Amino acid sequence: MRKKFLVSALCLYAFAIATAPQVQAASWRVDQARQLRQVVVNSHEDAIPPMDARALERALEQGAGPALDEVATALALRLARAHLLGVATPAERAGWRIVDTDSEALDGLEGWLQRALDGNALDSFFAALRPAHPDYAALRTALARETDPDRKLTLARNMERWRWLPRSLGPDYVLVNAAFFEARLWRGGRLAGTWPVIVGKTSTPTPVFSARITGVNLNPWWTIPASIVREKAGRFPASKGYVQSGGQWRQKPGPGNALGQMKLVMPNPYSVYMHDTPSKHLFAREVRAFSHGCIRTGDAIGFAATLLEGVRTRAEVDAVVASGRSVTVDLAAPLPVYVTYFTAAPGGDGQVAIRPDIYRRDGRVGSESGLGRACGA
Repeated sequence: MRKKFLVSALCLYAFAIATAPQVQAASWRVDQARQLRQVVVNSHEDAIPPMDARALERALEQGAGPALDEVATALALRLARAHLLGVATPAERAGWRIVDTDSEALDGLEGWLQRALDGNALDSFFAALRPAHPDYAALRTALARETDPDRKLTLARNMERWRWLPRSLGPDYVLVNAAFFEARLWRGGRLAGTWPVIVGKTSTPTPVFSARITGVNLNPWWTIPASIVREKAGRFPASKGYVQSGGQWRQKPGPGNALGQMKLVMPNPYSVYMHDTPSKHLFAREVRAFSHGCIRTGDAIGFAATLLEGVRTRAEVDAVVASGRSVTVDLAAPLPVYVTYFTAAPGGDGQVAIRPDIYRRDGRVGSESGLGRACGA
């Protein structure tokens, strides 16, 4: 019986292999294959390590035909995947926990490539795969102008990080950059505001992740994480609003609350949130790595009021804060938030700046994938 089952299973497997749709090589003209060769040569402009094009050179010597179609298609798709998803190894991406949904687009790349060849639009095909964010375009321009090898490598590493994000972040979102100690709100694809933030200490770094902001909790309670309870050895004075119940320590709402007077509702596996802080003097520091991982936000009430535009006026937000009541107000629609780490990015003047690698993450990127070869470093 078992033998009959195995035979049937093997027959079904053979049938599935025989009938499965096979990936067909695109049809290439010689001039298009030569154009691809130049695109590969120019891939350093996007900080993509050089790819071996010797097989393409040999196929070009034979002219148009199945051999050229196969080799050119394979090389074009390899370069396309590098643009879309990056070139880093899993070890180089360690700690980057933002899921790149563009991986779903890989299944359609072959058809997209063939349409580009049919329309003689190979350059447009590759341009459309680059990260669409203006920060990436600024890094790309800066890379072309930079002559210092170390700075070029830093720019390359951060361009690679952009390829780990979805190609488009959407029209509306919050982008936190821990290395720059700032949060930026984008609306309709345009920068709507920038806020200073305090991020995690080097011993408790802010993780890289994405979430959705669904609301604002004004006058929040603070449920103290177990790690902080252990660190403080349970020393939480009642005079500062601390209470213990159900085996947990909590702090009552109020100006002295560790969360300040605002906390965003943004569920995530790391229990990391954007919130206010009573220690506002820390925003005067240039390097602001003081938290246990959460993101303390400058002008937090103003930030909250901006997110709640169309739902509550600033006067209504201020009234709730003044009341001392803990109230959660839902946003008009959930808003994506990306908590990232870019050591090179456009500064307030629009020019690309390089900031210290406070979490020592840069050295990991490119150590195995050879980014240095892409920029002559």
